[in-house]
Amino acid sequence: MVTARVGVGRWLIVTPAVVLLLATSACGGSDEAAQPSGADRDTSVTTPVDPASPVDSASPVDDAASAAPADKPAPKGCDLVTDKEAAALVRLKLGPKVSSPQGCSWTAPPTGPTGQLEVYVGDGAKKTLDIARTLGHELEELPGIGDEAYLDGPANDVFIRKADVWVVIHLVRLNDPEENREPLVKLGRVVAGRI
Repeated sequence: MVTARVGVGRWLIVTPAVVLLLATSACGGSDEAAQPSGADRDTSVTTPVDPASPVDSASPVDDAASAAPADKPAPKGCDLVTDKEAAALVRLKLGPKVSSPQGCSWTAPPTGPTGQLEVYVGDGAKKTLDIARTLGHELEELPGIGDEAYLDGPANDVFIRKADVWVVIHLVRLNDPEENREPLVKLGRVVAGRI
């Protein structure tokens, strides 16, 4: 009977030790030991390169492209038009400019005549031009402004592209759009110089 107790005691000691060993190898195992350190690596082994295969853009061979300076960030809408220029175009007293991630706007007080100027930069500006084309708006090409520029007279919009940056200047006024044509084109020219 003493022998049986000794056997049970051994199992009670061995079982927790095995469980502990298995738990640490399953949870805390590391692959770092399996990989040789820098000093232990065989540097004479190289991977052959097929000269006919395309160069991977992430490879170190493409150092010239990665060393090139990053493109200039797109300007913000509020940086393209001053408060004075906005007031001159709207021809009304305007409240302070309101900046948003997509652009900038100036609005006349709600107690007076309707007036607002909006300047949007980026994909939304290009999308607005695409929608105007889809709707059949007659767009007047404005040569000499940026790389590409258009006036949508009835909608009081000027679209400007310089490099890959699109800007739209949108005027809201309850007047004859023809009165706004020249001031819009003039401001478009100024904005193109600031892109």
